Amino acid sequence: MFGKPEFFTRYKQLGHEIGPVMLSPCIRVNSLKISHAALLQRLGKEGVVLEKANARDAFIVKRSKFSLGACVEHLLGYFYVQSLAAQLPVQVLNPLPSDRVLDCCAAPGGKTTQLCQWMNNRGVIVALEKKDIRFPALRNALNRFSTRNVVAFKMDCYNVKQLGMKYDKVLLDAPCSGNYASDPDWFEKRTLKDVRHSARIQKDLLAAAIKATRNGGIVVYSTCSLEPEENELNIQWALDNFRVKILPTGLTSGDPGLTKVFTKTLSKDMSLCRRFWPGKYGTEGFFVARLKC
Repeated sequence: MFGKPEFFTRYKQLGHEIGPVMLSPCIRVNSLKISHAALLQRLGKEGVVLEKANARDAFIVKRSKFSLGACVEHLLGYFYVQSLAAQLPVQVLNPLPSDRVLDCCAAPGGKTTQLCQWMNNRGVIVALEKKDIRFPALRNALNRFSTRNVVAFKMDCYNVKQLGMKYDKVLLDAPCSGNYASDPDWFEKRTLKDVRHSARIQKDLLAAAIKATRNGGIVVYSTCSLEPEENELNIQWALDNFRVKILPTGLTSGDPGLTKVFTKTLSKDMSLCRRFWPGKYGTEGFFVARLKC
């Protein structure tokens, strides 16, 4: 049987049959430095075949004889190697050039640089990363992508109130337990105890994100986890403890969020969230929710 029995059983109860998944790599073109057509022409001369994906600057890599993460165009900041699902939270947040945006857990910088693209290097982005070992990757990405509207702090999101600001839009791509599609050894590494530990941390981060958002502002919460404890149950906790409501994501793909998790009945508005089961939509496992504060 593929997967641990405990996860196989729970996924089946949630309406999903697990099995091996093969995902194609994906890139995001940096429209601040190069057009789609120009990058496709450059990479095409090197034998790279790309196919447009269902996200604004996303392309699926159909064929490449070398690692795109090591090529000149990547080092120049013309594109970022980023899964299709990981590109969706910024699309859901839809930051405007006039916005003040908080990126709560920013390293290695994929979503931070994507925010810059959507804002055309205008407005203000405050990017937080607490881990010393991860902060250099964020700084490197910001430099390669020629960002001009980001202030990065080596800071835990729990302490964001120390900056004394409120934000129009907040992105919380929360640290999570991951999923079996993005890690072939996931079932050997993870237990339900790990899931519950991640969920506790996520609640604290979500509380900090909501408190940092201005009245009427937007929080987008996302994980690459399939576990309802890290997704729908955390959003239900936010509904129960803060003055927030769930808004549609605007995405045209993904399953509705679960309104019943095992024996628990959740808010009917949970269906406005989006859940991506591995393989069904050509992505890794993913969850995204949009909250109005």
